[in-house]
Amino acid sequence: MNTTHRHPDAYSGLVIETHSLRRNMGQMIRVQRTVPAPADLGVDMIGVPEDSPLDLDLRLESVGEGVLATGTVEATLKGECSRCLDPIEEDLVLDIQELYFYPDREAEEDASRVSADETIDLDPVIRTAVVLNLPFSPLCRDDCQGLCPDCGANLNDDPDHDHPDRIDPRWAGLQGLFSEENSDKS
Repeated sequence: MNTTHRHPDAYSGLVIETHSLRRNMGQMIRVQRTVPAPADLGVDMIGVPEDSPLDLDLRLESVGEGVLATGTVEATLKGECSRCLDPIEEDLVLDIQELYFYPDREAEEDASRVSADETIDLDPVIRTAVVLNLPFSPLCRDDCQGLCPDCGANLNDDPDHDHPDRIDPRWAGLQGLFSEENSDKS
């Protein structure tokens, strides 16, 4: 992700100072902290609620091209089941790895960069990792039965739920003809 056009919030817990690495290859620092989740970290059906805790356990290493960030991010997802609309809450643990290039190093246009004030912004990396690992259709459980298409009852609560056969309204007029024909033959 390109962070050169964006001015990261220096007070965000996702902006990490790297000046202690001093471009010494092999130098490493460990970052362990809990920070509030940024807004819109997810999709419509499920995501990490804003300001909920994100637990970071990262290792930042100085390498020739820049700073290599590796580690894990832990968060709690909240959302709703795509079949029955019941609430879902589950833990998410993601491995992340991103190389932040020094400003004077050649890299692709969309590469992550160490800023001029020697910080890195983890927001785009974490945002991408979370969104790419979210289920397309979240389920409360694998065998969720969903909702009744006729009345909206939760089929998980009443698996034997049933409705009498309904006649398609386009064919309802023929039902009377069929009934009269059978009664005439009797």
